Amino acid sequence: MTLLVTGSIGIDTVKTPFGVSENCLGGSAIYFSMAASFFSPVRLVAVIGPDCPFDLSKTFAGRNVDLQGIEVRAGSRTFRWAGSYHGPMNEAITDKVELNVLAEHPPKVPAGYKDSKYVFLANTAPALQLQLLEQLDKPVFVAADTMNCWIHDHLEDLKRLLQKIDALVLNDGETRQLTGEHNLTRAAEKILQMGPAVVIIKKGEHGSMMYGRDGKSFHIPGYPTAKVKDPTGAGDSYAGALMGYLAEQGKTDNETLKAAIAYGTVTASFTVEDFSTQRLASLTRADIDERFEAIREMTRF
Repeated sequence: MTLLVTGSIGIDTVKTPFGVSENCLGGSAIYFSMAASFFSPVRLVAVIGPDCPFDLSKTFAGRNVDLQGIEVRAGSRTFRWAGSYHGPMNEAITDKVELNVLAEHPPKVPAGYKDSKYVFLANTAPALQLQLLEQLDKPVFVAADTMNCWIHDHLEDLKRLLQKIDALVLNDGETRQLTGEHNLTRAAEKILQMGPAVVIIKKGEHGSMMYGRDGKSFHIPGYPTAKVKDPTGAGDSYAGALMGYLAEQGKTDNETLKAAIAYGTVTASFTVEDFSTQRLASLTRADIDERFEAIREMTRF
């Protein structure tokens, strides 16, 4: 079924113990779309400035990603982010950020996209996420991401968003910040009371967990990859594979959600193996399926 993502396209500079990648392609919508395209056609809605140096038609060549929803906004500048990772590389340190177009009004959803059934509102200001959602007709499943700064500075907007979505995807630190609960099970219960039917909590190398309003839960470890070069975009790739699989299957029951989370887990494990989108660019669905079967075997007893 149709899958739409709206989020950022960025110019990133990333430093890790394994090197530096300057002015590389980044942004939540980019990682999401590349990962989701292994499973389902993707409609990408985002805004960039004329300074964006990337040829996105080449980036997505051979992938079923519709770029008609990308607006090049005259007089604006593309989002830029510079970050670094140290030690175990569990968390990015933001060294510099220039919101640029992300601080402006959101892009317009093309008329041909308004019937999208599966929607992911990638990480951006919750007020902008709400404005994008209002442009759509009747999606059947809407999921959203968020981050610490929106929880801290835009909590009321975020609470309004939570009442209009089906699933929230966030990491363990953001979960504790949003709810004031250290225990993630109690924290998930609080988020479910805020509106979404499903909450998915990412725990980096330690895997992820899902809680549903129906009382069911699911926990999966991270895929044990020995090659971690750049964690940037891993969470967005996780969400992309998850939503791409749901759209491919055309359903969101508990068993399908569990498989989607497993696909998100293994796809993210590839993303971290190289800088920017380089590993995703060389990846195949067969590679993903192989790791999916491996993690299923690892967790079976």
